[in-house]
Amino acid sequence: MNPALSRRNILRTAMLAAAAPAVSLAAPAPAGAAARAASAAVPAPSAWTVRPFELKEVKLGSGVFSTKRQLMLDYARGYDVNRLLQVFRVNAGLPTGGAVAPGGWEGLDGEANGNLRGHYTGHFLTMLAQAYAGTGDADRIRYMIGALTEVREALRGEPRMLSVPGRFGTGQDNVRGSYQYVDLPDTVLGGASAVTVSAWVKPTHADDWARVFDFGNDTTRYMYLAARDAGGVPRFAVTTSGAGGEQALTGTAALPLNQWSHLAVTIGGSTGTLYVNGRAVARNTSMSLNPAALGALTNHWLGRSLYASDPVFAGAFDEFNIWSRALTAAEITSLQTDRAPATPAGRGNLVSYDFYETSGGTFGDASGRNLTATLRRTWGAPSHPGFLAAYPETQFIELESMTSGNYTRVWAPYYTAHKILRGLLDTYTAVGDARALDLASGMCDWMHSRLSKLPDATLQRMWGIFSSGEFGGIVEAIADVHALTGKPEHLALCRLFDLDRLIDACAAGTDILDGLHANQHIPIFTGYLRLYDATGEQRYLAAAKNFWGMVVPHRMYGIGGTSTGEFWKARDVIAGTIGATTAETCCAYNLLKLSRALFFHEQDPKYMDYYERALFNQVLGSKQDRADAEKPLVTYFIGLTPGHVRDYTPKQGTTCCEGTGMESATKYQDSVFFQRADGGALYVNLYSSTTLTWAAKGVTVTQTTDFPREQGSTITVGGGSAAFELKLRVPSWATTGFRVTVNGSAIGGTAAPGTYVTVNRTWRNGDVVRVTLPFRLRVEKTPDDPSLQALFYGPVNLVGRTAGTTHLQVGLYRNAALSGDLLPSLAPVAGKPLHYTLDGVEYAPFYEGTEDPTHAYVRRTEPRVVFGGTDSGVANPARSDGTTLLDDIWAAAPFASKNALVTHVQSTVNTWVSGGLLGQADAQKVVTTARNATYAS
Repeated sequence: MNPALSRRNILRTAMLAAAAPAVSLAAPAPAGAAARAASAAVPAPSAWTVRPFELKEVKLGSGVFSTKRQLMLDYARGYDVNRLLQVFRVNAGLPTGGAVAPGGWEGLDGEANGNLRGHYTGHFLTMLAQAYAGTGDADRIRYMIGALTEVREALRGEPRMLSVPGRFGTGQDNVRGSYQYVDLPDTVLGGASAVTVSAWVKPTHADDWARVFDFGNDTTRYMYLAARDAGGVPRFAVTTSGAGGEQALTGTAALPLNQWSHLAVTIGGSTGTLYVNGRAVARNTSMSLNPAALGALTNHWLGRSLYASDPVFAGAFDEFNIWSRALTAAEITSLQTDRAPATPAGRGNLVSYDFYETSGGTFGDASGRNLTATLRRTWGAPSHPGFLAAYPETQFIELESMTSGNYTRVWAPYYTAHKILRGLLDTYTAVGDARALDLASGMCDWMHSRLSKLPDATLQRMWGIFSSGEFGGIVEAIADVHALTGKPEHLALCRLFDLDRLIDACAAGTDILDGLHANQHIPIFTGYLRLYDATGEQRYLAAAKNFWGMVVPHRMYGIGGTSTGEFWKARDVIAGTIGATTAETCCAYNLLKLSRALFFHEQDPKYMDYYERALFNQVLGSKQDRADAEKPLVTYFIGLTPGHVRDYTPKQGTTCCEGTGMESATKYQDSVFFQRADGGALYVNLYSSTTLTWAAKGVTVTQTTDFPREQGSTITVGGGSAAFELKLRVPSWATTGFRVTVNGSAIGGTAAPGTYVTVNRTWRNGDVVRVTLPFRLRVEKTPDDPSLQALFYGPVNLVGRTAGTTHLQVGLYRNAALSGDLLPSLAPVAGKPLHYTLDGVEYAPFYEGTEDPTHAYVRRTEPRVVFGGTDSGVANPARSDGTTLLDDIWAAAPFASKNALVTHVQSTVNTWVSGGLLGQADAQKVVTTARNATYAS
């Protein structure tokens, strides 16, 4: 990372950069008319029987969603996008203006090891594009697209030098992450038997084994000077027999970072000397090797090592000289205060580079031998002009020969490509910047050129590799690009990501998910659905539908999340997988996308039931309720262990989940309304404060509600008149009291939970629909341990807030209502909607993004038979499967009256007595207590 520049250095750098490649580094400003165009939505596939509205057509009103969204918008506006662009510019060898890379997964260190750079920029672009629908602010989007266009253009050409203030004049900067080095001609050493090599260097990062120079053929015959060895000090070595035969000179102290230091090595006769800043720090009087002994060498590099795993030197070079003699100590001293030509040493007679050039990619030799040096990339050049990334193409190349995952070397390069591609596509559809589509189309062209050359067996192996072969939702993105470009190679590219083993198993209904990485596979199926749309091949649709059913509910936690430690376990093992690393946030994000896509094909209400569950709980709850200009404050994992405290600054930052969290917070409204493909029906899938502008019908549809803090929604039609069916979702949890009125009159029919109620009429300006959705407190049992339960009030998961680390022991039947509602056993907290207390513990909505320790699951204990707060004095018996007498009684709720409840109690206890599970006397006590108790309705 580069330190912040002082004002003086900024001015000096500006002058030196005057002749550098034109790169926009100014603050984002309105783009020219050439880049402006109307937004261009991806055409809806003909296979979709319902279709979404664009984000700009649905506006959020006030409520829990708009509050969370505003926090993310504040982050989006405040974050310096030049930091995101830094990694792209560095990879392309472009000036960065001193911007500091974000770090974390976008950095060169830590867990990601530099292998995920660029993914976060894609997420950020998508966030800005989605936010544009509500803010209309496109300047930052266009600025970033312009910068990425410059990056791609730079990658297409040879690297060009970056001039910086040098020790005496100018220097050549090797920004960390640029993977550039200076290539010297083969005759640079001239077969000399005595030599002095001198260089000014300014290291910017403490990389062990980064070379100042390395001259040699391979890792057997070479001569190098490292700025740091494993001990952190400079080291010179020469050998003709590999590392074991090195004759070395080792320094005594580390070179300071961000300061110019002078290094010189002399070899004369049998004596070698290493100088640092004019002082001899090491001497070896038994040296038998010199340049002449090495013979003809093929590689002469500044900043690059012959050992492929060594880092490229990060920092600047100034004045590099080689003499065919050993300079004296006095001559070395003279080089400290002046340029070589002005000292007794004079210029190097073998080579002398001043680095005075301020443009281009070559450096002139002033020694008189005219040995021009060339700036090169360690990885060569992109294989295709459409290549765009924040790191070299090497990860993509290495993946093709891998047989097992190793994310320290290759970490999901096609996943990162997907994020960048998706960001470009979303910005194009939002603001219509044609450059974004050109970049996206170019990336697809590049991927096709690379992958279409590979045998199918290689592709199947690649996509089956854990982590390294992960490709995220790239198929969906490519299919969308194809829908816009119509290029047949783009559709062909989609098919190159087929993972046949997974597709075929899921299409056949065979569950093979145990042991798979969850988020590596969920987004694949959204892409396969798009392949079904484009090809009509049923196996893609069948695989996606069956896969969804293997996850929901069989591997789903109450909040809608899935995975433990990022992986899936056996089907229906929920309690047994709860830990501190459950429910990776990306998984919920991608399951929402898949659920939405499946609903476009088949209007099964279960998909929207899941959508509501995950959106109102995990997704909302993953965003902290606090502003921050530097971090999005989104969880990675959400631990479901007792007393877990959410971490909103996970790992080292800029993670995948923070990226999808940014996206989620700017598209909360994307699935509130859908329209039937023929325009004849409007689906209201979610109850949320929103306004739809349905231009095709000439009407607006406004939901006024504080749901879920309000148990209902008022829907008002505005504008002209239009005939259509209004389809109102009846949530699966809305088992009693769901009611719809139109202009005050109740509609007929039965509203069955887990369906849609249809109101078909010609709607007119001012028509008002009132939807009433009474909540009740219910429990959801884990399938592998029915006593471990999650509490839900309507769609909202209620979590206990207490620091204890064992499951809370909870009894709920004590004051159960005739409706079956368990809420009367809890006490409301005044002034805090949806907050309750039970046995001294406060329960609150999961969606509140606090740092309180929480209990998402509780241990259900009902030791005695209690009705209406009255204890019968009878222990609550249980069957061998754990089902209790009270479970059997209340499973029949709702009850129309107290008499209906008592009748059911009598029938139930008779069954238990007959089964030998309850004595006759205790049975009579139970019935009497039920008859005498008072109940809430």
